[in-house]
Amino acid sequence: MIRIHPEGRKILASTFFSLAAINVVLNLTVDSRPITISVLLVSLVIYILVLQFFRNPKRNIQPNENHVIAPADGKVVVIENTQEDEYFKGERLQVSIFMSPLNVHVNRYPIAGEIKYAKYHPGKYLVAWHPKSSTLNERTSVVVENDTVGPVLYRQIAGAVARRIVMYPKQGMKVQQGADSGFIKFGSRLDVFLPPNSEVDVKIGDVVKGGETILFRQKK
Repeated sequence: MIRIHPEGRKILASTFFSLAAINVVLNLTVDSRPITISVLLVSLVIYILVLQFFRNPKRNIQPNENHVIAPADGKVVVIENTQEDEYFKGERLQVSIFMSPLNVHVNRYPIAGEIKYAKYHPGKYLVAWHPKSSTLNERTSVVVENDTVGPVLYRQIAGAVARRIVMYPKQGMKVQQGADSGFIKFGSRLDVFLPPNSEVDVKIGDVVKGGETILFRQKK
């Protein structure tokens, strides 16, 4: 049984009724059996693709105050020290996860703690792997802080296809590690900002799972 994320229910319903209406009209107005069957098959493929995009599989989340976990599914495309000027105003280690349209697009809190900062930024829709997408695209910036790891900033970034970012956190909220923090519709990326020169548990090209893969371990 496929679990569907709440963000997809309206879209799935409207997609189903739109495709059903197209097929009903074609069956009533077109006599060509090959055409109606072809349209039906294409409709099924489209619906299955939309359905899998909004899937929300259960994850084996094991909260650990010393760990920073991946906030999204996808492939690690950037691990580098960079200047973060919105919140930290200094050097941080950036770990970027690219989400293709085939990935699960549920976003999760990388650590437990208090939301210290949460802001939405309108912007452009450059391809998600563009170097300037982190600062020019539609995006959100969220900082979660606890006493063990300290403040961790993660940024949802819209891509060339994604045109809607959903963010749940608000400043002052207390959140649990691995809980749903938002959703990006139809492809994008997540940036996580850690202390500079952090030793991370992933490398470029690794495929990570949101809520399960450990990005960073705070040494005791």
